[in-house]
Amino acid sequence: MFQDFSVLARPEQGPARLDRLRQEMQAQGLQGYLVPRADAHQGEYVAPRDDRLAWLTGFTGSAGFCVVLMDQAGVFVDGRYRVQVREQVAGCFTPVDWPETKPGPWILQALGTGRVGFDPWLYTIGQIAELEEALAGSGITLVPGDNLIDQIWEDQPGPPMAPVAEQPLEFAGEAHSEKRARLASDLSAAGHRAAVITLPDSIAWLLNIRGRDIPRNPLAHGFAILHDDASVDLFMADEKLASVRGHLGAQVRVHAPDAFVPGLRALQGPVRLDKVSAPLAVHHALEGAGCEVAFGAEPCVLPKARKNAAEIAGMAEAHLRDGAAVVNFLSWFDRHAQGGISEIDVVTKLEECRRASNALLDISFDTIAGTGPHGAIMHYRVTNESNRELAPGDLLVLDSGGQYQDGTTDITRTLPVGEVGEEERRAFTRVLQGMIAMSRLRWPKGLAGSHIEAIGRMPLWMAGQDFDHGLGHGVGAYLCVHEGPQRLSRVSDVPLEPGMILSNEPGYYRNGAFGIRIENLIVVEQAAALPGGDDHRDMLCFRTLTYAPIDRHLIVVDMLSAEERVWIDRYHETCRQVIGPRLEPDARLWLDAATAAL
Repeated sequence: MFQDFSVLARPEQGPARLDRLRQEMQAQGLQGYLVPRADAHQGEYVAPRDDRLAWLTGFTGSAGFCVVLMDQAGVFVDGRYRVQVREQVAGCFTPVDWPETKPGPWILQALGTGRVGFDPWLYTIGQIAELEEALAGSGITLVPGDNLIDQIWEDQPGPPMAPVAEQPLEFAGEAHSEKRARLASDLSAAGHRAAVITLPDSIAWLLNIRGRDIPRNPLAHGFAILHDDASVDLFMADEKLASVRGHLGAQVRVHAPDAFVPGLRALQGPVRLDKVSAPLAVHHALEGAGCEVAFGAEPCVLPKARKNAAEIAGMAEAHLRDGAAVVNFLSWFDRHAQGGISEIDVVTKLEECRRASNALLDISFDTIAGTGPHGAIMHYRVTNESNRELAPGDLLVLDSGGQYQDGTTDITRTLPVGEVGEEERRAFTRVLQGMIAMSRLRWPKGLAGSHIEAIGRMPLWMAGQDFDHGLGHGVGAYLCVHEGPQRLSRVSDVPLEPGMILSNEPGYYRNGAFGIRIENLIVVEQAAALPGGDDHRDMLCFRTLTYAPIDRHLIVVDMLSAEERVWIDRYHETCRQVIGPRLEPDARLWLDAATAAL
């Protein structure tokens, strides 16, 4: 149920903590220090022990970093968090718009010369190489060393030690012995003796295991080395693995986490290392042992993204179950929206509806329920202090999801509280048009997200509007709700392939006023041939996985084309067919009315 995680970040203590860090920097002869939101595994989500950025600054977003100098401290965040960071951090920190402003030029201008420290476990090879290139020829030196935040964080939580469970074959779709053999064959073909795997979701996928070390994500902290004979050295606390020893088998050798660096030093190269995900400390360990390193893609990333038939079937079933829970909530919301409920009431009720299935293992991220001006904060997370009562004329942005053993869900709906303004309805309709355009798209095989994501923005662009987040992110199968490398983003160069699952979520945000976002999950498929056989190229398309009504009160029907109206009516008809039988009679009646033809 609802938990107020804001108590973990104490922005009022930011000035004192910053002073203590600067004292430690001075003792180490440093003029700067880098504090990322990252852990040694380089996943997007961190355990409380590793949330050093929030501890220092008070900023709780899922991406960002702080560059601490003796006279200023810049907190770098992207467009999703620019409103949030200004509300969360104390005045001793300066918000910096990133990536428009990159850390290298900022440091050059602000510091000029000096030594800047960092923890090499918390930065990837590629990140430090890019920063070193930006600082080349200056009087600034990057200095790897021990983590200074850990040295001053007196009540730092311990490492997470949750038990690990098996992910059954019926949901995984492929035994981990087969996965290991398939990936080991690829290593051998490339002439690589081994590959280092540091991403927790890659380890979970490869070995068909799930954990609970990270809030909302079924991951276990550990490291792994996959060898060309299909064996694996797994570096993970033994007490986590009591129930899966038999499942792992003899070819998965378990070692204590502190044996990882000695294990790296004992390897014979070439060893594959991914500059995008491997911590610099791993490269240092291999390099220091004289082991040949071959830079290349971490072997699990693309195979994990290409869901197999069992994973897709599980995701589809999870979305039908989740869709029924969302409809039950929407029916409740329709009756209570103007009855004095709050954002916390919304969060609590929605999770209650999901838990009623008795299949929910966790929510897939902290529910975003932002009403009125809070809706303009893209990743708003309600707290006891910020909790706002819904008011007539508000829009509510409700972004939520569930973790089920057969799949992970993520859905956003924007809901009206009574009658809303014409400006809001027209913006909502443009967002809807962008979502429909992406849902209907066919495109030639080989294109990446960067080639097609503008299609989902075009209706907004034509009105001089836009939004500062990607159009869509990858989603795991009972794994992380944000999964790479596939994205619908202007910076994504990874070709989309059948089996990849992504979100489709255009939005619009008016700071201080309202926000709008509509999100469905979609899976890439081979497109059926057009009637008459007119296809000249191999084409792909999306199939929608998410089914829940889109609020018709917010649609300006006259703005829609005939094709868009047909899409909406067919989508709502499918909602009635696939979700209706899962509902109680009252909710079924509500769904029938909510999905009536435009």
